[in-house]
Amino acid sequence: MHKTRGVYIIAEAGVNHNGSLDLAMQLVDVASEAGADAVKFQTFKAEQLVSGTTPKAEYQKTNTAASESQLEMLKQLELDKQAHRQLLAYCSERQIQFLSTPFDLESVDLLAVTLDLPLLKLSSGEITNAPLLLKAARSDKPIILSTGMATLGDVETALGIIAFGYTNHDALPGEAVFRAAYASPEARRILHEKVTLLHCTSEYPAPIADVNLRAMKTLATAFGLAVGFSDHTEGITVPIAATALGATVIEKHFTLDRTLPGPDHKASLEPDELKQMVAAIRQSEQALGSFCKHPAPSEAGNAAVARKSIVAVRNIRAGEPFTEENIGIKRPGTGISPLRYWEILGKHAKRNYVLDELIES
Repeated sequence: MHKTRGVYIIAEAGVNHNGSLDLAMQLVDVASEAGADAVKFQTFKAEQLVSGTTPKAEYQKTNTAASESQLEMLKQLELDKQAHRQLLAYCSERQIQFLSTPFDLESVDLLAVTLDLPLLKLSSGEITNAPLLLKAARSDKPIILSTGMATLGDVETALGIIAFGYTNHDALPGEAVFRAAYASPEARRILHEKVTLLHCTSEYPAPIADVNLRAMKTLATAFGLAVGFSDHTEGITVPIAATALGATVIEKHFTLDRTLPGPDHKASLEPDELKQMVAAIRQSEQALGSFCKHPAPSEAGNAAVARKSIVAVRNIRAGEPFTEENIGIKRPGTGISPLRYWEILGKHAKRNYVLDELIES
């Protein structure tokens, strides 16, 4: 679907460009140099996203001017269509995938149709936004869906809408047809091919105790879809742990500088930390290997040193029987395996042995 290699790492620039195209391009540079697969922004028209009376979230109140509304804050963080085109071209130049999350129907069209992005990433806040879910699915683009604040029931309902959108481009929507679509084997097959669910804790920063990474496996079991993790914790420990638990996608906010003004900077990684996270995830997924238990190539030379053989623990004369008193088990492992110890007991020596000499069968 969206994967280019192993874990698909999305460096989430979000609105950390502060409305500046120059800062946005610097964020692209950082994500590319860190080795991320994609750099993701947010696409919205502020007046279509929030009403004038919408209060700020607590973390937004802490990190931005208390006097401005959420609408006023978001207006300053919009990127227009031309900026999107420039960022798309610049990402191509820097050999990193450009992604963005749409927050309104017009933005879905911009990303899926006008810019023809390879996939759509939908945020946790949109999981109950049925018209947006439907429009995203009717674009036929693969979807990565974050599930912060959601129950399994919420996720199933959203998947029903998406399943309907993928399979019924012209039919009238409604709850009954969404449920029917989700029950359809054909729709479930398409969901399996096109949808990835991201476990997420929608707090900024998210407390470690609230992360509940095992829920990622619950999502995989419940829905039979690829799963990943959208991380809002501080540091890089949790996304590495998510990789070990089987995440196919990791999404993490980053910034040029955590001290910059804006709602998300303080809960974001700085450039060196992003690079460390990408490197650690790549090492973690390499270390996961396969489900097959077998000696690794690097171990091959150590068996002779680390394992043991049956040896003489005192001088033994030819014809003398091997007993618990004259043979024992010591390194190296180049002789008869100790697995044959009881088979050797009682046999007679075919020649003389000196102390610590390997016994021959």
